[in-house]
Amino acid sequence: MAVKYCAGSARQAEAVFGWSRQAVELGLHERRTGVVCLSAQSAFGGDKLWEEKHPAAAAVLWELADAHSQQDPTFRTTQSFTRLTAAEALRQLRARGIAEAELPSPSTMAEILNRNGYRLRPVLKAKPQKKSRKPMLFSTISGPKTNATRADASRD
Repeated sequence: MAVKYCAGSARQAEAVFGWSRQAVELGLHERRTGVVCLSAQSAFGGDKLWEEKHPAAAAVLWELADAHSQQDPTFRTTQSFTRLTAAEALRQLRARGIAEAELPSPSTMAEILNRNGYRLRPVLKAKPQKKSRKPMLFSTISGPKTNATRADASRD
């Protein structure tokens, strides 16, 4: 917007749109250089994801989830539907020998599965379409009505 409407001027974008001049300058610099600038908080703050902390356990979890999931029957989305609940996933990870200290809580496990595209939905088979009754061509009910046929019908 600053380039298009304000000729790349951060001061003018501040005056016209009310944006922070420093934020506009940062955006213009990122656009010019192609390098995205991160603040120290966003780059180094926060906790790592469970999958990043425990990659071996995550690999076992994805193997389990793939075994219990199927593609959307309508093929409209790339989303996988699964029967695997968070509690069942935890139970099966324990059975596979994953240490209890590495396992998250059930609510966190549900969030991990959802975040990675495994939605808990009943897996249904694709239902065949119902056969619709088509009107017969020789039927007078389904034929096109014209003024001539209406006049013939009223004479009878």
